[in-house]
Amino acid sequence: MLSALIDTANLPWTLAALAIGYLLGSIPFGLIFTRMAGLGDIRDIGSGNIGATNALRTGNKKVAGATFLFDAAKGAVAVLLFSYLAPSLELVLPLAALAAAGAFLGHLFPVWLRFKGGKGISTFIGINLALYWPVGLLFCATWLAVAALFRYSSLAALVAALATPAYLALFGHYDLLPLSVALVAMIYFAHRDNITRLLSGNESRIGSK
Repeated sequence: MLSALIDTANLPWTLAALAIGYLLGSIPFGLIFTRMAGLGDIRDIGSGNIGATNALRTGNKKVAGATFLFDAAKGAVAVLLFSYLAPSLELVLPLAALAAAGAFLGHLFPVWLRFKGGKGISTFIGINLALYWPVGLLFCATWLAVAALFRYSSLAALVAALATPAYLALFGHYDLLPLSVALVAMIYFAHRDNITRLLSGNESRIGSK
């Protein structure tokens, strides 16, 4: 996969997938929707995060739902766009994976917001649904099960993310494992404060005030 991307003839496609993926991922839908709803700047609310979980802290479920759907969509669109545009069958998966990585990095580190973005869960779901939808659905099912059992949104996200490479391996998609492992590592980095609070017993539970 890597050799195909770094081939001189394919370099423009490589750069385009990364750049366009990043630009798609960097669209701050949480910020856009909270402002459109007259709720102010989402960065001044709750954790200050621009993702769907913090959008829910505005008290507006429609804003939170729209943020989740559009953050997931930008990951899926990046993957599907370059799956379609790839100039050869050999490049479909490498370009889709690179666009996915770009979209994920864009969400976590958007240039428009001084590289302070979301934590990537919604975008990760969209990426997985577009790459191989059964694994995307398994992620959602795992998140729901852990959230229902322990009532921690962050813990549910961390467990579901960690399980994703295993799900891919279970279905024989070993070619997607490097991307998945890299994205999971970034999810854990983005959730480092949540992990600290979980270990200290100070993380907020779902539904708590």
